[in-house]
Amino acid sequence: MLKLPTDCLNEIFEFLENDKFTLYSCILVNRFWCEVSVRIFWRDIWNYSISNFRTLVACLPNESKEILYKNGIIISTPTLKTPIFNYASFCKNLSVNRVHYKIEKLLNNQQNIHNKTHIVTQEIFKMFMKEISSLKSLAFFPYINVTFNLYPGANDCLKNLSELHCNSNIPTEFFYQLSQICCNIQFFTLEFNVNSNVSNGIADLISIQKNLKCFDIYGGDHRIPLSFIADLSILQVLELSFENDECFGDFEKLQYASFPQLRILKIKAKYPRVELLIKFLENNGKNLKEICIGEYTTCCDNSLNLAIAKFCPNLRKISTGIENNELETLKIIFNSCKNLESVKIWCGGKFLSEKEVLEAFAKYSQNIYELILYHLFEVRFELLPEELESFFVSFAVRKPQKPLSLVVVNYDANSLDTNLENIDIINKYIKLGVIKKFKVTDFEDEEYN
Repeated sequence: MLKLPTDCLNEIFEFLENDKFTLYSCILVNRFWCEVSVRIFWRDIWNYSISNFRTLVACLPNESKEILYKNGIIISTPTLKTPIFNYASFCKNLSVNRVHYKIEKLLNNQQNIHNKTHIVTQEIFKMFMKEISSLKSLAFFPYINVTFNLYPGANDCLKNLSELHCNSNIPTEFFYQLSQICCNIQFFTLEFNVNSNVSNGIADLISIQKNLKCFDIYGGDHRIPLSFIADLSILQVLELSFENDECFGDFEKLQYASFPQLRILKIKAKYPRVELLIKFLENNGKNLKEICIGEYTTCCDNSLNLAIAKFCPNLRKISTGIENNELETLKIIFNSCKNLESVKIWCGGKFLSEKEVLEAFAKYSQNIYELILYHLFEVRFELLPEELESFFVSFAVRKPQKPLSLVVVNYDANSLDTNLENIDIINKYIKLGVIKKFKVTDFEDEEYN
């Protein structure tokens, strides 16, 4: 029997990283497959079941097991012997809340569950900090107090952290301690809660990062200062999400900031005053490859769309709303942004109809091979089968010809997919190779991110 080398198997199993069921099946094939795939399976804490946490308890050092025993914590484990692998050392993507939640489930039938959950969580994190040689991703949205960054081994575990997803309610001391350890975070997601702000600890942590590429801020309806972002000159991705446009109060300081490496800008809910945002695009738009502004609201400003066409000529991906009396703006965007590959257009209500979008797309778009019709409202005019057929006929003769991916994001709207004749036409052009992919999804399941 031919035996594949470890490196070859490892490369194959890497493709199964997000398919935990298949990956688990590989673990059961034989010892050799198990040794290779078990490291990938245990890499992400989200793959861990209750039985996996029982295994982690079995991996605890004797002093930790003694602490559990003294506190009356009895947890059955798969084996009384030392487990075959050092499972804790395989973890690379860690969520504090996930660990706490699973341990709480594990102790579901025990008395004084909250105190016991805290004790077990502490001991598990002591082991993680000691055994993980280099953690990649950490998520911490606290309703628990676990000072794991002070445990022995934390410096080595956290020093190469590249992703941090956290909440501003974390005590400032936690951020300060991280700033003494982590200086190579590349992806930082920060969620603000009520009465929270950019603490000195958060500012310290952000200021010492050498390779911060992606910064996501979710502020809800809380007003927070944004001027500190101006110092993050190497940012490649900036995402802001606020429910109130007043939260952008100091964006006027940010409008003049220069981000020469910025490639993706997403402001998905409310956005700053249009004149401030236009000035920001004037300074930073030429390098943008993707833009999405105001998607989760009914906001739409034609002057902003025209500014995108003027200042962002190298876009490859855009999500925008254009009102039904401003069809010329869509033509201008297509003519100005000649590198566009994917376009997401809002349809229904005051926005363009499906017919208007399809006609403009077939006539003026050039290299675009993905069209997403995003329905926030009921359609004003039902798209007729002959109109859809006409679009595909026009698109099929376009040069250069690339098969089209057509996605309909349908949020309680009577969109083109509800007509069975339209579906028959779509299937016809799938067989002809004009359509590469057709998908209907809803607002919550949408994949265009």
